[in-house]
Amino acid sequence: MSKEKISIGKSETGIQSSEALDSERGAYGQSHDLKRQLKNRHIAMISIGGVIGTGLFLGTANSLQAGGPIGLLLGYIVVGSICYSVMVSLGEMIAYLPLPGGHIRLAERYVDSAFSFAMGWNYLYNWCIILPAELSAAAVLINYWNQSVNNAVWISICLIVVVIINLFGAGVYGEAEFIFASIKVITIVGLIILGIVLDLGGGPNHDRIGFRYWKNPGPFAQFHDIAGAKGRFLGWWAVMTQAAFSFIGTEIVAVAAGEAKNPRRNLPKAIKRVYIRILLFYIGGVIVIGLLVPYTDPDLGLTTSNAAKSPFVIAIKNAGIKGLPSVINAALLTSAWSAASSDLYTSSRALYGLAMVGNAPKIFTRTSSHGLPYISLAFCASFSFLAYMGVTTGSGRVFNWFANMTSIAGLMTWFGISVTYIRFHAGFKKQGLDRKKLPYASPLQPFAAWYAASACFFICLFSGWAVFLKGSWDTATFVTNYFPLAFFPVLYIGAKLWRKDPLVKPENMDFFSGLEEVEAASYDELPPRNWVERFWSWLM
Repeated sequence: MSKEKISIGKSETGIQSSEALDSERGAYGQSHDLKRQLKNRHIAMISIGGVIGTGLFLGTANSLQAGGPIGLLLGYIVVGSICYSVMVSLGEMIAYLPLPGGHIRLAERYVDSAFSFAMGWNYLYNWCIILPAELSAAAVLINYWNQSVNNAVWISICLIVVVIINLFGAGVYGEAEFIFASIKVITIVGLIILGIVLDLGGGPNHDRIGFRYWKNPGPFAQFHDIAGAKGRFLGWWAVMTQAAFSFIGTEIVAVAAGEAKNPRRNLPKAIKRVYIRILLFYIGGVIVIGLLVPYTDPDLGLTTSNAAKSPFVIAIKNAGIKGLPSVINAALLTSAWSAASSDLYTSSRALYGLAMVGNAPKIFTRTSSHGLPYISLAFCASFSFLAYMGVTTGSGRVFNWFANMTSIAGLMTWFGISVTYIRFHAGFKKQGLDRKKLPYASPLQPFAAWYAASACFFICLFSGWAVFLKGSWDTATFVTNYFPLAFFPVLYIGAKLWRKDPLVKPENMDFFSGLEEVEAASYDELPPRNWVERFWSWLM
């Protein structure tokens, strides 16, 4: 889409200052420059990899224990619908203007600089904290085989792998994520198929499970043994925060947009298929988990045992299949590596984006000749040392702490994306621009964005309610749930008072700066020559 395709009367207030324009252009053509090294298959697999992670493979253990099979399923359906609403909102903006820094940069254009500041630092906090969570998850998975070796050894090995992958730049990261995500897709599809076979009695013990565990111990867990509908409702609500941890990361496509080749084609394609992945991988996965493992299984408690295993591994072991649990656990371990690699990549690019707009020290804009923001990478990698808390406390417990913090910070990011889109939509309408000409436009807007913003706020607000039950106070749980919620408004109000910048009015929103550079990076790809290429083009 070019400027000629959208007619708009630009007032002086509707155009950025020359200094701001130079800053935008600097992201593409000046000294501090990321390189567009991510191919369409990289973007496709990064978007898939953001959906599949240790939240599904490992974190569902806590969710099943808290909510039961139906509580688990309903929780994932609700959060999946929020995730989809956020992604169609983000996709519309980022496919139109794929700037380095993604939604952090867009927030400055369509809300105000203080909101961009708050979103940026909240997002950076989110991804710096999720990195030690994934490393802790890797240690939990390795403990399945060996509990005699100190967890510090496993954390160190995983950390070295993750750092090396990122040091080679976006191209190597894209290739590594393509391989890792391919393993994850094959693993989850295989586990779903295997789960159906086992449920129908196709395992070595020929035990036809059916819906046995939905009847006994039951479809819902009674949270904290609270009787009746109240206990069942609280069990379902307890699933929501963990389910959010599983879905957080889908927005990584926006951060990768600044390094994506042909962004106008590849980004909309990745966004459009998010719902397929949500339905197939997550909804299909939790249905299988609920059928195969009772919520009373003692191995589901991550806080009680460092050797706690994935519900999938528990189900296979219970079915009497020897050898396969180790193979699956190994595949899940690559998932933790993949997620940790994505965490470091995303956090370093988020910090780079913050520095580009003056919300972080300019030293973080430094890049190598190959486009690697090495200062940002080193700073974000330093947070990985928090994973060593698991050496004395237990990696399973540390994983839960960081998962809570990441869930709330991630939901606040989704809230910010939704608010940014609501403003984007209002500006587009006010300036008389045609959304039908966008590279990607959802018919659900702006209602999807309003739904996502409201739901994210309420889930965050009531995320730590369990600590207020009689005899259930836990300081660590309270802090990890409510610190990220308080962090966002403190950042915003502080930046607002310091900068005193007004909200950007819809008629003054800038929809054009940087557009020419984006269009220059887009091109028409050669059409498929045979059915193999057509299938690959559809898949990737």
